[in-house]
Amino acid sequence: MKKNDEIIKMVGITKKYDSLDVETIALSGINLSVKRGDFLAITGRSGSGKSTLMHIIGLLDIPTSGTYILNGTDVSKFGEDEAAFQRNKEIGFVFQQFNLLPKLNALENVILPAIYAGMEKKARTEKANMLLTMLGLGGHLNKRPNQMSGGQQQRVAIARALMNDPELILADEPTGNLDTHSGDDVMRTLKQLNKEGKTVVLITHEHDIASQAKKILHLEDGALVSK
Repeated sequence: MKKNDEIIKMVGITKKYDSLDVETIALSGINLSVKRGDFLAITGRSGSGKSTLMHIIGLLDIPTSGTYILNGTDVSKFGEDEAAFQRNKEIGFVFQQFNLLPKLNALENVILPAIYAGMEKKARTEKANMLLTMLGLGGHLNKRPNQMSGGQQQRVAIARALMNDPELILADEPTGNLDTHSGDDVMRTLKQLNKEGKTVVLITHEHDIASQAKKILHLEDGALVSK
């Protein structure tokens, strides 16, 4: 595919939830185009639909209606197994809560996606070591999450997100649990990854974080508006 092709193409994406005979519209007719190599921030207040949109972009949920093309593949109606396979191959996740397994050390946490992808043991160990060293954690390979600071844990999560060399990095409030210094480090890392060719989609409610992206879109009541 050409370098400037769309990696994300959403047309008419709607998400509805039914609870006790009450219908809630979380997303309403989302049209979204993200080019390969973009750095996009999606902002919005709590309840605006940011989490729902992130879950659909990340193949953690499916839309009620509309079309979602991810890297040339229509994933709109994927079942759980298809979605999990595509997710592991195409997307690296960085979450606010880090989502590291507490009983595994840094190296073991980073290796996990490569195990699911079937990477050979020696190769995945070497790659995880390289990624952690690149992110300044070469001396922390054997530390468990509770032995590291929040900023260090988030860098472990970024290394894990890069393990299968995805084209798309999806960062959901990645600085939300960090102090200012650690948050700045995480944003510098995401900007560097974007500079190296990764497409980054950042979900945040913080204006100063969003302003570091190349493009900002705003969600209001389940609809995207430009800022």
